[in-house]
Amino acid sequence: MTAAAREYAVPADWRHTYGLRRYGFHGLSYAWALARTAELLGRRPEQLHLVMVHLGGGCSACAVRDGRSVDTTMGFTPLEGLVMSRRSGSIDPGALTWLLTRKNLPANEIEDVLNRRSGLLALSGTSGDTRDLVRSRTAGDERAALALDVFTHQCRRGIAGMAASLSRLDALVFTGEIGEDQPEVREEVCAGLSVFGLTGGLRPLVAERPEIVSEPGARVPVVVIPTGEAQQINVETRALLDRG
Repeated sequence: MTAAAREYAVPADWRHTYGLRRYGFHGLSYAWALARTAELLGRRPEQLHLVMVHLGGGCSACAVRDGRSVDTTMGFTPLEGLVMSRRSGSIDPGALTWLLTRKNLPANEIEDVLNRRSGLLALSGTSGDTRDLVRSRTAGDERAALALDVFTHQCRRGIAGMAASLSRLDALVFTGEIGEDQPEVREEVCAGLSVFGLTGGLRPLVAERPEIVSEPGARVPVVVIPTGEAQQINVETRALLDRG
């Protein structure tokens, strides 16, 4: 990432002594998805400007410029950024210091809640699984509907933020368990991004292989790539052994 995308606006001592900066995660997932997207679009990775979204138990969006990741929604830890299954995603730091100093909540309790008892689970009160929430929303569960609304809204915000690091948008790529298996989420995210030339009307994923699910001739193709972190580990390990 560039310094502009990497650095937090905190004192230099915090940044240099403690290493406080944005690192980002899901690199294996994005590396695999980038290569498969390039194959699908018939272009080389270094020719592409993409926003990629990994949606699963953990969720993030990433900007890829000329085949390299240049920004991401995750930060110093995987807690920053999008709403996730059980993680809160970004929250005002002032709210946390308020809980610590005014309400005397222990730091370890706050950490546990933000990482394990927040996100979709906390919003719905029932489940952190989007499959459960889609079914519950259909049955009239308002809290499930709210959880999905917050989730898809935050996804759109993350995608829009990542697009700010690009000079064009060649495709929007979904991966991860939710990104691959939850067509309702993909549809609601894309339907709300008409400012980027995206639309709804996406096809469900037909098979467990990379596919373009947007309409033919779409201004911005929407691509779904089955998650391949284990396969990417294999690719990188073999490359390292070959160099040795």
